[in-house]
Amino acid sequence: MTMHVVIVGAGQAGAALAAKLRSLGHTGPLTMIGEEIAPPYQRPPLSKGYLMGEMAAERLWLRAPEFWADQRVDLRLGAPVTRLDTATKTVNVGGEAIAYDALALTTGSSPRRLPAAIGGDMAGVYTVRGLADVDAMRPEFQPGRRVVIIGGGYIGLEAAAVAAKLGLQVTVLEMAPRILQRVAAPETSDYFRALHMAHGVTLLESTGLERLLGEGRVTGARLSDGREIATDFVIVGVGIVPNTTLAEAAGIALDNGIATDAHGRTSAPDVWSAGDCASFPWGAGRLRLESVGNAIDQAEVVAANMLGAEKPYLAAPWFWSDQYDCKLQIAGLNTGYDRIVTRPGDGNSVSFWYYQDDRLLALDAMNDARAYMVGKRLIEAGKSPAPGLVADPATDLKALLR
Repeated sequence: MTMHVVIVGAGQAGAALAAKLRSLGHTGPLTMIGEEIAPPYQRPPLSKGYLMGEMAAERLWLRAPEFWADQRVDLRLGAPVTRLDTATKTVNVGGEAIAYDALALTTGSSPRRLPAAIGGDMAGVYTVRGLADVDAMRPEFQPGRRVVIIGGGYIGLEAAAVAAKLGLQVTVLEMAPRILQRVAAPETSDYFRALHMAHGVTLLESTGLERLLGEGRVTGARLSDGREIATDFVIVGVGIVPNTTLAEAAGIALDNGIATDAHGRTSAPDVWSAGDCASFPWGAGRLRLESVGNAIDQAEVVAANMLGAEKPYLAAPWFWSDQYDCKLQIAGLNTGYDRIVTRPGDGNSVSFWYYQDDRLLALDAMNDARAYMVGKRLIEAGKSPAPGLVADPATDLKALLR
């Protein structure tokens, strides 16, 4: 096909979409436009190995730089798109209007920031999202220094683990009654609370931030209970928001992100979307997933559909988090669970299985790859083993797949 495909966003979803288009036989012009100056890279290691200093930037690249040239992808970096015109089918980059036959919006997401009114714009206040964010904060990670982390979700806890391992004094503020409350069961929260406390992290749950303190640079934090604590720097991990500004200005329908149909089409002709920025039909409602797995899988389906496949996207959600010596692997979505089944593993491994009535929805597996793999396959197959069998350590997990 000779159509010119333009991809706006050079992250995980954009890179997967471009590579898939070529592997499926698209031979026409292919342009991928990214705001960042770095070539497409993986984000999860930013708050883990890269922040620790254990991984060079080049190891983050999704593909060797020559891959894009070999695949005849016109990769434009450091080039924010300022306008999308769906009537003329053009995107503006700098002073240039680039015409497209088909457009994919893989614009990703941005971290929520603290309001300037409470000190969010002071020096020494960081978010963890892009390579530049982590490059900016890495010099702060010196033994004995103090860091306050706002938010007890996975990003905040991963940053806390790195800081604790590097010898910093770490305090995590979580406004909700428990860490991970939005995403995990109390059992998983309890596991990670104990893990972080064992590494010397101070966890202040049910504790909000009134404001950050300092003149120009942050020096402390005033908490919702009136206490003030000193700090050398702050990391904000209070969630992300989909990047929809370009789509909204172009009149494309939004619904918890850029709204797509089951095939990845938006409300504008010949415009598609995938990744963190896109929501898609799920059951009786819509879903937007913030994960590497979704970015890749959804983008590859959209690539096929741009070439005429008419294939619906059937999400099989999976996630992971590394903290200290614990690898958490998550399969499925736990929304609506009413029962947790605990399965002890070997040594320090354990898994928590989420059920709604007798239906298996999801599981969290800590250092238990076997439980994760079996649970993931069960969920994808729509199978729900009896909770009693799952809880019994004598049960051979693989037998549940038969």
